[in-house]
Amino acid sequence: MRSPSLLTLVLLLSGCSAPKPPPPELPPPSASSGSKEDIAPEGATGFTDRDTVTSGHFMVATANPYATKAGLAMLERGGSAVDAAISAALVLTLVEPQSSGIGGGAFMLHHDAEHRRLRAYDGRETAPAAATPEMFMKGGKPKDFFDAVIGGLSVGVPGQLRMLELAHDREGKIAWKDLFTPAIELCEKGFELSPRLRALLARDTILPTLEPAASYFYRHGKPKPVGTMLKNPELAQVYRQVAERGANAFYEGPIADAIVAAARGHEKNPGRLSPDDMTAYEAKERDAICMDYRGHQVCGMPPPTSGGITTLQILGLLERFDLKAEEAGSPLEVHLFAEAGRLAYADRGRYLADPDFVTLPTGLLDDGYLAARSQLISPERAMTEAEPGEPPGLSGEQAAWADDDAIELPSTSHVVVVDGEGDVVSMTASIETAFGAHVMVKGFLLNNELTDFSFTPEQDGRKVANRVEPGKRPRSSMAPIIVRDGEGRFSLAVGSPGGSRIIPYVARTLIGILDHGLDPQAAIARPNFGNRGGPTEIERLPGQEAWVSATEAALKAKGHTVKIGDMNSGLQAIQRTDEGYRGGADPRREGLVMGE
Repeated sequence: MRSPSLLTLVLLLSGCSAPKPPPPELPPPSASSGSKEDIAPEGATGFTDRDTVTSGHFMVATANPYATKAGLAMLERGGSAVDAAISAALVLTLVEPQSSGIGGGAFMLHHDAEHRRLRAYDGRETAPAAATPEMFMKGGKPKDFFDAVIGGLSVGVPGQLRMLELAHDREGKIAWKDLFTPAIELCEKGFELSPRLRALLARDTILPTLEPAASYFYRHGKPKPVGTMLKNPELAQVYRQVAERGANAFYEGPIADAIVAAARGHEKNPGRLSPDDMTAYEAKERDAICMDYRGHQVCGMPPPTSGGITTLQILGLLERFDLKAEEAGSPLEVHLFAEAGRLAYADRGRYLADPDFVTLPTGLLDDGYLAARSQLISPERAMTEAEPGEPPGLSGEQAAWADDDAIELPSTSHVVVVDGEGDVVSMTASIETAFGAHVMVKGFLLNNELTDFSFTPEQDGRKVANRVEPGKRPRSSMAPIIVRDGEGRFSLAVGSPGGSRIIPYVARTLIGILDHGLDPQAAIARPNFGNRGGPTEIERLPGQEAWVSATEAALKAKGHTVKIGDMNSGLQAIQRTDEGYRGGADPRREGLVMGE
């Protein structure tokens, strides 16, 4: 049974900002083309109308049909939400290599339906022991972004497999080794190269010059055609070893040695990983962060991702406004959302970093603090810029921190699962820029997550909280969210890729569902918009030309500088209903929702 086709109304959200304008749109890794997913490459994505999917017992939503089917197979066997998420993530490494994989990291929220318990699993990459605060500086200035990205210097210790194993130890039902079967079979039988993957390969002029990626993805310097069956026996071998021996097979021995050699051996940009860095990596369980929003308990990941706190700040800053009285996507709603984003991103740029290395102010989500900050939002006029606030618990050291200059791009992917027991996973995984560091080893790509650190370690003698340090986890924007009702029961799960835009993508979807009562597919499909400290960005979307024009004019009248362009989210969401579940996948990508 399917609901009516998605609404094309647009919602407000998307503002985010900092006390200084965001970095300009970056050139791709060459003068003419590149792999940056922040702006959708022509042909890589379209916009395909989709219907909301409903089910009565369980559901899985991922960015790729192969991954969704792998997750569903685990649920059909009676597996847990974690089991399904693991199988999906392993397949995504193969079929969506530009976005996530075992060469990168992930954050996972898990809701235990029986005990109404929420767990937050941190699989973020770490900087090697040989990392230094100035490693991305050259001649006293920050390196050009892609000069830092390409090669081994940007590679952090991958965290995804350790995190998946930790979650499975606590939440899994199916044997660890059996979760690898769908991915191994696809590696050996092959999968069809998708239009999106081929378009991204066509835009990247660096990858076809680097082996072994060049031989795997390209033929005579051109991407292999759409529909080509890609087989990956090397990755199948890695999976077999990890399936039999656990994550230790990845972090110790030949696989770890190959990762280290590939990173350190890059000719132009050698990295600093060591075998000891690999064996020392630990996934962590952290305390989820939650706040009340109009009677809903909205929960997210804590730092080192900024996604949870910043998303919740946006909601808290908007709570005094009657958004339900506004038409979804009205100019006033977009304006208010953008202003809330300015304030939230100002705090993000100053205060948020790895909590194992810096002490965060305790009151960033304090009700009184957010209520006072909200008073800075005028319904009539836009702020020119927003300064960080002074939350409760702010120390002198924290007040003296300088603002972060990190440039955060996709690639990333999101998975949402609800199993037959009502347990839920909301997981975001990433290798950062599309195709990560452009270093391929044993069939998978390595991340460039270390470029999520601030390149500049200090400004005018003031340290940056998100500076590079040995063993530290770079700040992220990944924002897996789980919403529960007043009694602690699951209500909604959502997340998205999108680099620094993840936060407004997720926040606007939450507002669409919680304030306007839209179903997940309708909420996801509306145009994106946001403000990251410079112009207010509005998504150019087919069929929305009149809305874009009217909204642009109204925002300019309030003092906004407006930028119109593509905003390539990749949202997935599942909502509990009285009859079961309903889910949505972003029509901008190749995602699929399935359930029974």
